[in-house]
Amino acid sequence: MFQFDGVHQKFIRVDSAAETGVPRAIGNTNGDGKRGEYTEPNQPLDPNKDRRLSVGTYGIGVAPDGGVWTTVRVFPGFIMRTVPGNDPANTALTEIYEVPFDDAKTPGYGPRGMDVDRNGVVWTPLSSGHMASFDRRKCKVLNGPTAASGRHCPEGWTLYPFPGPQFKDFNEPGSVESSYYTWVDQFNVSGLGVNTPMATGNANESILALVDGKWVNMRVPYPLGFYTKGMDGRVDDPNTGWKGRGIWTTYGQRTPFHLEGGKGTLPKVVKFQIRPDPLAR
Repeated sequence: MFQFDGVHQKFIRVDSAAETGVPRAIGNTNGDGKRGEYTEPNQPLDPNKDRRLSVGTYGIGVAPDGGVWTTVRVFPGFIMRTVPGNDPANTALTEIYEVPFDDAKTPGYGPRGMDVDRNGVVWTPLSSGHMASFDRRKCKVLNGPTAASGRHCPEGWTLYPFPGPQFKDFNEPGSVESSYYTWVDQFNVSGLGVNTPMATGNANESILALVDGKWVNMRVPYPLGFYTKGMDGRVDDPNTGWKGRGIWTTYGQRTPFHLEGGKGTLPKVVKFQIRPDPLAR
């Protein structure tokens, strides 16, 4: 690992996690509930020791219980929960859960950006054309030797196919939707309900909100080419109902001249507001 020395204006190498305060990903594979001596990823698994996980993280979200969730972008992909403890460099413990690629009915793969709802449920879009949720409360096993692979809690996963067609001659569930990021509306800013997960519908040119198991597709009719990479909610006036709140996003990606309008087209900021009924004022 390298860190920048601002005084001497150079990068210096730091080899110890303890020196930087950065916690390593250590799985509690001996099942004793605390961090202890561990094996390295290139060593045989020892059921009497913990296990260091070799991972690179991507999306991130924090659960109400203090667990820090991240996605791991390898095939088929993982989500990972880390509890820092009192001294993160020495006490952090990690759990890892593999996306259920081996599920014959609904195979999934490829997690990207993610978020966590107020119940601690993780939501992440998958490259397989699904929105995935993971509820750790459903797990029968959390730690121990079987947890090293991340395949110990398939019951925690639920996959929801995104709207849109599937690839031609491809018979697995899912769609061609290539969502990048998920945000959870924890406080009902949208009016669609507390804990509504929303995905960037990059192939749908929309924001996709999952409401009671069904998709609400929020599109920008003009100019065409809406391509968002993220979103957030904002309440401007809590006393004015739907008029005082909205979901904000941007679009234009890296080449806004490909949007409707062509050369000279600039990126845009979009505000979505959802009326409780079509005639609401």
